[in-house]
Amino acid sequence: MQLQQLRYFAAVADLRNFTRAAERLHVAQPSLSQQIRTLERELGGELFHRGRGSIALTDAGEALLPLARRILADADSARLAVQETVQLRRGRVRLGAPPSLCTSLVPDVLAAFRARHPAVDLRVSEGGSGDLTAALDAGELDLALLIAPERGGHPPGLAVTPLLHEDLVLVSAAPLPVRRIPVEGLRDRPLVMFREGYALRDSTLAACRAAGFEPRLAVEGGEMDAVLGFVRAGLGAAVVPAMVAARSGLPTARFTAPGLGRTVLLGHGRDIPLGRAAERMRGTVLEQVAALAEGGALPEGTRLLAAT
Repeated sequence: MQLQQLRYFAAVADLRNFTRAAERLHVAQPSLSQQIRTLERELGGELFHRGRGSIALTDAGEALLPLARRILADADSARLAVQETVQLRRGRVRLGAPPSLCTSLVPDVLAAFRARHPAVDLRVSEGGSGDLTAALDAGELDLALLIAPERGGHPPGLAVTPLLHEDLVLVSAAPLPVRRIPVEGLRDRPLVMFREGYALRDSTLAACRAAGFEPRLAVEGGEMDAVLGFVRAGLGAAVVPAMVAARSGLPTARFTAPGLGRTVLLGHGRDIPLGRAAERMRGTVLEQVAALAEGGALPEGTRLLAAT
């Protein structure tokens, strides 16, 4: 089994078409087809159902595809690790983060890293912590900023570093009458709510239900930028992280004790060694968070955790 064969197989699996896969890989279609058949003979089974005008993965193909992608990702990582030995003049870092942290912390981190390592290729993926965790486990990301589950702990395949604890606060288009409100103060207030699967949505709904009521949703289904836009338009208030609120310019109120909050982690695959560029990015994240804390730039209710 050769890496070239796995690349051909993955391309056909993605495009469901031998001709388009050959065009993407800049090879002759007969050569690509022959390599796929050679791979099938070596593995002892067909990988594709070949019908007139349609191609589908067989059960064997479905089983091979995630393994092939992991092998190809590891091969790319090995190649980049060798290239990075020349003073980081080359390299790549794949960083994942939830949209709320892409709005607040990530721009400062990327700016600091780029100033030191301008030739390193930066790739950022936005997503929920569940999706980012799966991407780390599959070798599709080097590092990710994650939100700790409310029940505590983290997936066993990850190595994580707690970065900071951040309060969740209420933002509104109109000035709020008080600086602090209880969760019960949301009972009759129209709220702009994040989409399904968003950790901030789950935290807000859980806090309201624990206080004995269902919140009144004025509009729901947005990502961070959309939610802030809806708040500015006067559609309702929203519960957002303190760092996002500080950059939004919107009137803000904190919650009375015990309040709402979240813990931000920095994670990477436990069994996947970091390349030099990724190690430098990890160090940059830790340095940037510490610098924000030391410089008093973290908003009220956000604190550095001892592990950093």
